[in-house]
Amino acid sequence: MPAHFIREVANLKQRILSLGAIVELQLHTAVKALHERDRDSAQTVVDRDEEVDRMEIANEEECLKVLALHQPVARDLRFIVSVLKINNDLERIGDLAANIARKAIASTKRPNFTFPFDLYAMSRRAEAMLNEALDSLVQGDGKRARHVCSMDEQVNKMKRKAKRTAIQELKEQPELADSICRMLGAVRNLERIADLATNIAEEVVYQVEGNILRHSVDSELKSDNKSKES
Repeated sequence: MPAHFIREVANLKQRILSLGAIVELQLHTAVKALHERDRDSAQTVVDRDEEVDRMEIANEEECLKVLALHQPVARDLRFIVSVLKINNDLERIGDLAANIARKAIASTKRPNFTFPFDLYAMSRRAEAMLNEALDSLVQGDGKRARHVCSMDEQVNKMKRKAKRTAIQELKEQPELADSICRMLGAVRNLERIADLATNIAEEVVYQVEGNILRHSVDSELKSDNKSKES
């Protein structure tokens, strides 16, 4: 394998991890801003979303350049294809973090409103899944990536609990419908982030093992469960 190709693959890995680190920070800051009604921190997340978009485009261009110049095969090809998909998933997580930040900005209009659901706990779970997925990419660890996939159902359970809580709150305090729906929207954003972290983990499994998990029986069952929840 040519030395310059090895350097370019290492550069791709560093690029995707840099994007991952920024997206992780965006997510953590957005949820913290929502929890603390911190408008300034939330606005920082919204403003930085353009940087995430630029990095995603630059990473995609680098992947396509490596594909065109070197025409890799086998595991090297799987790595670049998986990085392309992970790159897109990270950008989408960045968008969802920005959505949460916008909800945090809107929530400052009702600083005394408290949603009786531990949104922070759900956020920590989603953040842990993202962190573990990115670590499995660094380590090339399929077993660790599969563990991330198994964590997704815990977030789904949290979403179901939050939905029940929101319905009850709407019955008891209909005048707070906008705030309640905003928090439920943040819950949905977090559940989608967990899904995208699972996608990243599945790509790591594909990269390492050559197995496509999204068409496995487990994935089909997961999809069935989600359709029943909605």
